[in-house]
Amino acid sequence: MIYVIYVFAALFIALGAAMLYIFHRERHFGMFLMGVTYATTGLMAFGVSHWWPLVAGFVLVWMLKMLGLEMGYGGNAEGENNAAGEESQTSKGEEARK
Repeated sequence: MIYVIYVFAALFIALGAAMLYIFHRERHFGMFLMGVTYATTGLMAFGVSHWWPLVAGFVLVWMLKMLGLEMGYGGNAEGENNAAGEESQTSKGEEARK
């Protein structure tokens, strides 16, 4: 059973490192908090050789996600207009003036 805890702790540390790398590239504060949470609880699981830090870390990260600190999927969350959409609006406006 201890090996299963160590495997999950190593996965938590790797996931935390990946999230900290994403924070370094994107500067998204939610990724920093989630990465630190995963890495800290993974290190705690190695230190105390018990399962409860892993569960606590998982619950804390889900709470951060529910607070809206999760990074969105591509683009701007506010609905950024693309170049094609802007061109179609200007062409419609020009047709209306004719």
